[in-house]
Amino acid sequence: MSERVKIEVYMNMSCTSEPKLRENIAKALELEGVEAEVIYKRLSAEEAEKLGFKGSPTILINGEELQPLPMGNFT
Repeated sequence: MSERVKIEVYMNMSCTSEPKLRENIAKALELEGVEAEVIYKRLSAEEAEKLGFKGSPTILINGEELQPLPMGNFT
């Protein structure tokens, strides 16, 4: 893949999935042989609402929302 991959992971302040997310993303990148810039950021509910995020975690790949499925709010 020649395109530079950027993965952004946004979580609410109490999300406990970060360690497993880091592990899974690193493993997927390794298995696919892809290098990526990966950014992890914690957001308040207010910040997430301003950005239009629907849940925690919200994962964007090259700006396209991959996760979450429509399931409720960010808190």
